[in-house]
Amino acid sequence: MVRRIEVTGAGGVRLAAWEFADPPKTGESEHPPGVLLLHGLMGRASHWASTARWLSERRRAVALDQRGHGQSDKPPEGEYTREDYIDDAEAAVEQLGLAPAVLIGHAMGALTAWQLAAKRPDLVRGLVICDMRASPLGGASQREWENWFKSWPLPFATLADVRKWFGEDDPWVERPNPARGAFYAEVMAESADGWRPVFEPEQMLKSRRTWVYDAHWEELAQVQCPALVVRGLDGELGRAEAQEMVRVLPHGQYAEVPDAGHLVHYDQPEAWRTAIEPFLDALLTP
Repeated sequence: MVRRIEVTGAGGVRLAAWEFADPPKTGESEHPPGVLLLHGLMGRASHWASTARWLSERRRAVALDQRGHGQSDKPPEGEYTREDYIDDAEAAVEQLGLAPAVLIGHAMGALTAWQLAAKRPDLVRGLVICDMRASPLGGASQREWENWFKSWPLPFATLADVRKWFGEDDPWVERPNPARGAFYAEVMAESADGWRPVFEPEQMLKSRRTWVYDAHWEELAQVQCPALVVRGLDGELGRAEAQEMVRVLPHGQYAEVPDAGHLVHYDQPEAWRTAIEPFLDALLTP
């Protein structure tokens, strides 16, 4: 079962939220614990489908297409601030009746998750931060991304071409990575001249500009709920910074996934589950 639910985000932006399995049955007066899954920049809710399905064995798991992504609205001008993303996630938790929710975020989605946890501790019972740095990445990083988007050979003739380019031919790929190819194939849609991303690259750069120059340690320190920092051994979050994030978090824990890069939950889905499930189970224990 895949079910779409409409959420109204900040400024009236229409957001698409998704359930990929039926939640567990409970008594009439009970509700299963809620989980909100937040993808990273350029991602979409369907990237969480396999995670959401096993989560739904004991919880109600909902994945959100964030503004500018997936099937949610893509406002043309200006509406991609950090506050917009945080307010959208807040609206999703409240309108979907998930509170107090566990927030599971990847990359930019993880930043949104811990910023919401800092802002609204009443809405969040636990937090999983997947491969997102608290330190600023800086202008050089933003310029690299701008040049990277320009290097995409758009349009792609076929989805097979998408998988091959992002999994093998992309200069950012150090060794063949079929999971990466599949990840980017998921965010492509067929148009009249071939396959193009469902997002606007300039909107992605605009979103990134709102956090790439800043440090986010202060908000991390304000997170009062249990929090698990997860990194892939070959990801973008280094071990030293991840462990410092755990130290800064008032109730931080640490896990790492071997043979995984930045796309931890896509590279190694079973190891990802092994890394986070004990933490999530502990949150259900009275």
